[in-house]
Amino acid sequence: MKLTAFALAAALGLTGLSAAARAEAIKVAVTPGPHAQILEAVKPIAAKKGLDITIVEFSDYVVPNAALAAGEIQANSFQHQPYLDAQIADRGYKISPVGYTVNFPIGVYSKKYKSFDDIPAGASIAIPNDPTNGGRVLLLLADKGYLKLDPKAGVKASVADIVENPKKFKFVEIDAAQLPRALPDVDAAGINTNYAKEAGLDPVKDPILREDPKGPYVNVIAVRTEDKDKPWVKTLVESYQSPEVKTFILDTFKGSVLPSW
Repeated sequence: MKLTAFALAAALGLTGLSAAARAEAIKVAVTPGPHAQILEAVKPIAAKKGLDITIVEFSDYVVPNAALAAGEIQANSFQHQPYLDAQIADRGYKISPVGYTVNFPIGVYSKKYKSFDDIPAGASIAIPNDPTNGGRVLLLLADKGYLKLDPKAGVKASVADIVENPKKFKFVEIDAAQLPRALPDVDAAGINTNYAKEAGLDPVKDPILREDPKGPYVNVIAVRTEDKDKPWVKTLVESYQSPEVKTFILDTFKGSVLPSW
């Protein structure tokens, strides 16, 4: 039986509506900057697989896990594994990592000194006030020989775990997002790559110390534990870990952000 042009158009319209109705919609939280940019590249790939992603930006590191645990969003992509572990331990969240994303080697920046060796005794160094990222800066300084830490501290090292501080540095703990703004007021600051880029710093050229791109600080996609085996989670991870997204990361960030899959 032949379809008239009107009937054919109507049939195609219904097919389109049916496909749209089948698409699953999720909200994914990110922090501004590279995490948001990368997820924008993920969106069209996921859409072809039937997953409609709405990106929700939060400007700090605390809210995305609280929003996920509360069911306000379905996933987040902004944190490394040690930070997620600390949040779960401290707050009892039932949240699980489901896939690796990227690594942002953290850097120490200064408006006053060209080399970390030039920083004088008693200088003020700002670090993030959350345990895992603050500890990450301390571990970087220890790795480069400027401090010694209690080996029992591990990735949760804090100022209290410093056992040797030959140059008597004074550590100032500040919210991670505010560190670029505080940079002129201190001698140096350890700043996460996403906040450094947002402030116009070059995370490859500008740091006077930079973390080696290895270790436990790979970022993850996280979901509620009850959702981790749902089909949309697999689609989200596969879309993120696609060759197209890897190329986007390498071409866009030129070494300041590294794909980790």
